[in-house]
Order: sequence, then C-alpha cells, then structure tokens
Amino acid sequence: MSLDVASLGRESSWEGVRAAVGGLGVSGYAAADTLQHLGAHVIVLDDGDDDALREKATLLEMLGVDVRMGPGSTASFPEGVDLFVTSPGWEPTTPLLAEAAARAVPVWGEVELAWRLRGEDAAPWLTVTGTNGKTTTVQMLESILRAQGLNALAVGNVGTPVLEAVMNPEPFDVLAVELSSYQLHWSQSLSAQASAVLNLAPDHIDWHGGLDAYTADKARIYERTQVAAVYNVQDPVTERMVEEAEVVEGCRAIGFTLGIPATGMIGLVDDAIADRAFIPGRVSSAAELGSIKDIGLAAHGDSSRVPAPHVVANALAASALARAHGVEPRAVRDGLRAFVPDAHRIAEVATVAGVRWVDDSKATNAHAAQASLNGFEHVVWVAGGLAKGASFDELVIATRDRLRAVVLIGADRELIAEALRRHAPDVPVVEVDTGKTDPMDRVVEVAAPLAREGDTVLLAPGCASMDQFRNYSARGDSFAAAVHRLRDRS
Repeated sequence: MSLDVASLGRESSWEGVRAAVGGLGVSGYAAADTLQHLGAHVIVLDDGDDDALREKATLLEMLGVDVRMGPGSTASFPEGVDLFVTSPGWEPTTPLLAEAAARAVPVWGEVELAWRLRGEDAAPWLTVTGTNGKTTTVQMLESILRAQGLNALAVGNVGTPVLEAVMNPEPFDVLAVELSSYQLHWSQSLSAQASAVLNLAPDHIDWHGGLDAYTADKARIYERTQVAAVYNVQDPVTERMVEEAEVVEGCRAIGFTLGIPATGMIGLVDDAIADRAFIPGRVSSAAELGSIKDIGLAAHGDSSRVPAPHVVANALAASALARAHGVEPRAVRDGLRAFVPDAHRIAEVATVAGVRWVDDSKATNAHAAQASLNGFEHVVWVAGGLAKGASFDELVIATRDRLRAVVLIGADRELIAEALRRHAPDVPVVEVDTGKTDPMDRVVEVAAPLAREGDTVLLAPGCASMDQFRNYSARGDSFAAAVHRLRDRS
C-alpha cells in the first residue's frame, strides 16, 4: 500500500517515502536532488546513456540516489513506489506512467512538486503559457519586476527549474514562471497570483493526442488564479479559457490587445502602451506605461525602431502580469527598455548586397513562423525540419503575398512544399537535401540569388531542429556562420 503523499510539503518528514523520478534531464535532476534532500528514498529511471547523463548520475549516486540508466531501465515499474515524478517530455501513454495510474500512484511533474514545496510566505507566481512567445514574455516580465526593485527570476520552461528557485536558501520576491503544455498536463494544484495564455495554435499534437487535449492542458494555467487571468483579445479561444476556468473569487479577466483598450484591458493608443485595467479611473481614462519603441531599446539602441507585432503583444502581456503584482508604470517602461532578447529570436545576422539575413530559429512551429514572416514585406523564407504533426496551409495562405521564394530543408520539408503547391503555386521553391547533415552553407548559396535588394532572407523554420541539429540554437548558429562566410566572400 502506497503512502499518501498529497499532504506532504516543505516542512514535512519525507522519511519512508519511495519516490521514482522519470528522466534525468534538467527537471528530473532537480526533482531527484530535492527529494533526496528532503529524506525520501529516490529511484531515477532513464533509458539514455551518455556523458552528460552519467555525470548527473554520478553526482546523485554520491548522495545516495538509486540511479538506473541505460537501455531497458524503464522497462519495469519499481516496487513500493509512493510517488512518481515524470519528465515533461514523457508522453502520458508512456508505459511506466500508465502503470503508475493502474497502481494508483500519484504522478506529478517537477512544477507540481515545486508548488507543493513552496513553504510559508512563499513568493507568488506569475505564470505564462501559449504556443509561442512564452520565453520572451517571462524574460520581459523579469526585467520589469527587477526595474521595480524586486528580487525576481524567470524560471520553468525558460531554463532554470522552478524547483531550484523554490528551494533557493535566499527566497525570491516573485517568480515569472514559463509553463509548457507538457508541464501543465502534470500540474494539479497551482494557484498563480496572475496567469496568461498568450495565444493558441496547433502544436505538440502528437504528444497530447489531439488539439482539444492540447487546449485543455494550456487552459489549466488559469485554474485557481488569484488576482488576474490575462487573455489575448485577438485570440478568442484564450478568453473562452478564462470564462470556463475555476478561479479564486475576486480574480479579474484582463485582456491585452494591439488595438485601443476597452475598460479592463491593456493595449495601444497610437504608440503608447495604455493601461485601462489597473487604475482607479479606468472607465474614463488610462495610464501610460511607456511606448512600443521602449521595447528592447537597450539591446537595439534605435529609438525609431518598431518591434514586430507579436513582440509588442508579448510586452503587453508581461505588462499586465506585472501590473497585477502591483508594479508601477515607471517600472514597466524601464523594464521594457532594459529587456534584451535571447539569441535566435528575429536576430539580424548581417546585410549583404542590400539583403537582410535574419535568424529566427526559435520559430519552431507554424504559428511562430507565421508571426515572424508577418514582420517583413518581401521574404526568402528558409523553412523545414520536424513538423511534429503540424499543418502549414493556414501559414502559407496568410503569408504568400510576402514570399519572394522558399528554401526548404529537413525531414518534413515535403509537408511545406505541398502547402505551397496548393496555395502559392507561383512562389519559387528550392529543396535542399543533405540528409541528416548540416545544410546551411547550401541554403545560403541557394537563397542569395533568389533575394532582391531590400528583401529579407528569414530563417523561421516552423519546425523542430533535431533531424539535422542538436537544437534550435545550433541551427541558428550554423545559419549565422554560413551568412558570415557569404559576407566575407562578397
């Protein structure tokens, strides 16, 4: 008979608890380390076996963790387990997780474990999900919170495990938490101070088993929200999520919009970011939170630059979450000015012979690629990779008038080629087939003569990268290096 772990928290005794951790990635390592520290007997299961995993395994074994790794390690369910903490990458149909359900063993994600271990006077969570823009938004939010003088950190799917931040000996004032649909699937008790769904488009359908299941997991972020449930006015499904959520009494629905905001929204009046949600006189007036030209000013140093619409939308969502926490208008402006985006997010690589080369390798699904393409007038589009079950018809229909030409790479390039033949048959398409090897030198060689002066060659693949690259960063780095070689030859 398994122990009842539902009531256990940071101050509880975990002696006698047998916990299994599925996967030895970033979140799995954090979960195993924390549970061992609390006194539980921990078993880690991972079929992988490489240098990085072995290094983590050695560290955990020195602490007394039972690490079982290598092929076949997840073939059987450990006996006597009271709790299973799963990797966010493990699909719900994974046999070990199905076995846990059959044995009535609770299955938590690392985020759920972190929530339960927060302790007294814990930092509130401001949570963000969406198909695209999550990382940018929580990083903007972190910058705004720090401009207010708060000890804040962006955590979760952005890189730093939530559990690591929660267990930090020096407590934070507030956490900006990025949550993927995978993480939300395994979360049952989160109660954010404020939460946001930025947008919704088909993604990870193979993992969730369908769009309805994916949507339902995204909507979990609004459950038990305390102060503000933030939705995208331009994406009605996010508003429906708020309407259907069981929130804490008194929680308000707050919209963000690229248009003029109505009462209860944050939006734009000309170039100004206007708050009609968090001021006493919001029925008849607005508070200015800054200008759209403030967004990323420190990184770009160009006050005349206007960021792409989806970047502005991310800033509006971050502003709404910060205002829900009580941040002053001045800090919103200063935080947006100080924000520096990560690499591979609409990053200008070089201009060669009057043609801009832009790296948006982070655009790993069709929705993100469409948003990226909408920021440029005439584009030679570099796309392809692993499509993850996505369709590209809507993207092509929406952007075909911008396409000068398309260069396709990767395992699922034919899916994009078919959409282009159906909806943009006059757009030139070149397929670069290098198998599983790096195609970027050939891509740049092919793309350069297709572009005209004033055009942009845009790497916005709309697909994952792992068929040809280690990750999206490696893909973007390779593209940039190939462009620099082109520039040096010119």
